[in-house]
Amino acid sequence: MVTPAHAGHLGMLRNWIRSGAAEGSFDRELAQDSADSTLFFANLRQALTAGYFVQEDPRGRLYTSPASGYMYYTDRIGDPSRPIGFGLFKALPRMGYELWLTGIDNAWRGRGHGHAMLTAILGTPAGKLAYVVRVDPKGASGAAMQHLLEALDFHTVRETADLRWFVRGDAPADIAARIRNAPIVRPAAH
Repeated sequence: MVTPAHAGHLGMLRNWIRSGAAEGSFDRELAQDSADSTLFFANLRQALTAGYFVQEDPRGRLYTSPASGYMYYTDRIGDPSRPIGFGLFKALPRMGYELWLTGIDNAWRGRGHGHAMLTAILGTPAGKLAYVVRVDPKGASGAAMQHLLEALDFHTVRETADLRWFVRGDAPADIAARIRNAPIVRPAAH
């Protein structure tokens, strides 16, 4: 089961994102106390409150992107009132949404929740329009995430030195072409 994420979930999300960053699944900068990570989490709070994430383009200009998130709960075992995973979406101009950040609490990994969680969050309003996912294939969870995405009809459309780009099979045809042909600039953490 999934429910919309809100600012009250920020502490839990911060812990999961920092843990994932420390293992290499997210931008490693987010694992540390720094000006960039402080700004990122302040912007995440803004996104969970107002639905928009503030970020910087490659030229240093600030802009907002619609963003939303969902918390995943299991009804199988454990405390059904405590989420065990999350998915965050961010809008991509003229391409729908990107499944931007996602993860499952370390204690719950390897128990089949990845597929169930991704299926549930991709069934949300933003998830139905989430055609793009970027994965660091060298990250600790890169291979597992690739396996899950392929099982959910996502296909690799581009690889760079540190990212593998996936597009969902039912995405409009121009999205895969745009991803393949676009200059890829690694965004800042904030």
